[in-house]
Amino acid sequence: MIQALNIIIIPVLIGLLLLLFPARFRIIKGIIASLVALIACYLAVVLYGTTDQVFTVNDWMVATGSRVPALEVYNSLVKFSVFAIDPLSRLITLFIAFLALLIAVYSLLYKGHHQIRDYFAYLLITLGFSFGATLANNLMLFLICWGILGLTLYKLIRSHDEGSSQAAKKTLVIIGSSDGIMILGVAILWRLTGTLNMDEISLPTGNALQVIAFLALIIGSFTKAGAFPFHTWIPDFAEHAPASSTAYLPASLDKLLGIYFLARITTGLFEMGEWMRFMVLALGVITIITAVMMALVQHNYKRLLGYHAVSQVGYMVVGLGLGSLIGIAAGLFHMVNHAIYKSGLFLVAGAVEQQTGKDELGELGGLSKTMPLTFIAALIFALSISGIPPLNGFASKWMIYQGIIDFGQGTGLCANLWIVWLGLAVLGSALTLASFIKFTGGIFLGRRPGGETAPREVSPVMWIPMMILALTCVGFGILASNLVVPRLFEPVTGSFEFTGIWASSTVGVLFLVSIVLGILIYYAGNFKNFRTSESFIGGEKIQEEASFSTLEFYKSFQEFGWLSRVYRWAGEKWFDLYQLAGNFIRWLGRGLSRAHTGVLHDYTLWVFAGLLLLLILLIT
Repeated sequence: MIQALNIIIIPVLIGLLLLLFPARFRIIKGIIASLVALIACYLAVVLYGTTDQVFTVNDWMVATGSRVPALEVYNSLVKFSVFAIDPLSRLITLFIAFLALLIAVYSLLYKGHHQIRDYFAYLLITLGFSFGATLANNLMLFLICWGILGLTLYKLIRSHDEGSSQAAKKTLVIIGSSDGIMILGVAILWRLTGTLNMDEISLPTGNALQVIAFLALIIGSFTKAGAFPFHTWIPDFAEHAPASSTAYLPASLDKLLGIYFLARITTGLFEMGEWMRFMVLALGVITIITAVMMALVQHNYKRLLGYHAVSQVGYMVVGLGLGSLIGIAAGLFHMVNHAIYKSGLFLVAGAVEQQTGKDELGELGGLSKTMPLTFIAALIFALSISGIPPLNGFASKWMIYQGIIDFGQGTGLCANLWIVWLGLAVLGSALTLASFIKFTGGIFLGRRPGGETAPREVSPVMWIPMMILALTCVGFGILASNLVVPRLFEPVTGSFEFTGIWASSTVGVLFLVSIVLGILIYYAGNFKNFRTSESFIGGEKIQEEASFSTLEFYKSFQEFGWLSRVYRWAGEKWFDLYQLAGNFIRWLGRGLSRAHTGVLHDYTLWVFAGLLLLLILLIT
């Protein structure tokens, strides 16, 4: 209990104090933030070993001897301060703390966030309220923490130019709108159940009011996690925000919190009916395919990663939408895996941008020789997100595939469509691999642009967090079936059996042996002694000039038949809810402006029509 409140209060208080520090103390503020994140990691580990419990702020005050009698006057407020410690909240808290520590350390020497004056202060405030949202049992308290996170998300994107200002505004509007819709859903839950404590609510989706409440909360969850069709703020945020901010929020904490809340909705607050389950599964696979198709044609590597941050959410949504033990465990496992490798990918992007000053794939190449540690980390992350064994991304995707196949043995519309869910999920993984060939090839392989100074590897302060995340990808993949899933995820969902044949440790050992043998064969054969010579074509030497851009192949997607039209519509923002809503509001404004004719007779008619409409509403 004490650790649960301290892990919220300490980061928030220290973050507020850092707001008072002058900007010139940036390094000191970064060190303090890193130390607080380290303390949070310790408290998260301690909290992970505690028993399940529900408590209030008053209980915490009694336990710490800091009870304030005057608070009894505010019983109407204090009764909402209900927290809960259970396996799911402990799991999310643990990984929030772990990722926050690595990103805080990375940010010490990362220069991309220097235009955000109070970056480290907002980092800690975000950390504290993320813990608050995870541990809150009362929906009113949850909404308060959730709403503050929307504000800190806005503050962690710099607004130094038109593009970043637009991205910040778009993020705030979309997140704020979804928060407002969530408030409606919570109000309906209060009306239906008479309580706001999540552990006391379990509703079917059988009537209109229950469905509206379910959809309102789902919208909030999908928007925070970045699922279709509420995802469009993430690519813009990724392109214009500092890479550390994107690694911290859309790539990790927002995914953890959004999918955490989706798990609460689908496994606790509501019992999904057949049509609601169909909607969740359909939106899951649509998210996978649409986002990865958009990622394929991106040239800005941060925007490419932003679309993949959306695409991978689809796998989590599908896992939780299945509703089975293995499906829920797979969705949560993929949520954690995504937070690990996608945070790592954005840290890689930040390192490349800092060392080269470029964010376009067409302007880069050949960095594997000069930034080898960054390249190794990027390669592991890219293979993991693409679902290549024996890494963690493959392990969680394999579980999702197993969950879909098991789900298909049931009855009903959703079960009968299992082959659709499975086929689109596998297709999405293949397209992910294709786009990350573009990512790694464009940045690290090929030729470096001529006439440019070779960039150096980043400082150990920046590459050590990347390597820790990369090693976590390897460890979570190799130990998935024997250690990680049984110890971390089965306590949340309950025990289940793997129906397929998959021994992650055995496969990991075989991969390791194959790599070692390949290295031994290479050196035993002394293949380095091959003679190389320049190409000879018509008597002209073209070796230095000849190269193939990794971007050329992917143009075929944009030029292919009906896909070209879809990509054109996407470029014109036809699928962007933010843009569509803006267009509607402007159209409505123009219509209302025409109604202001300046003629008294017309205004009288409008007043009469309004009174008549109000009378009809009162009568009904």
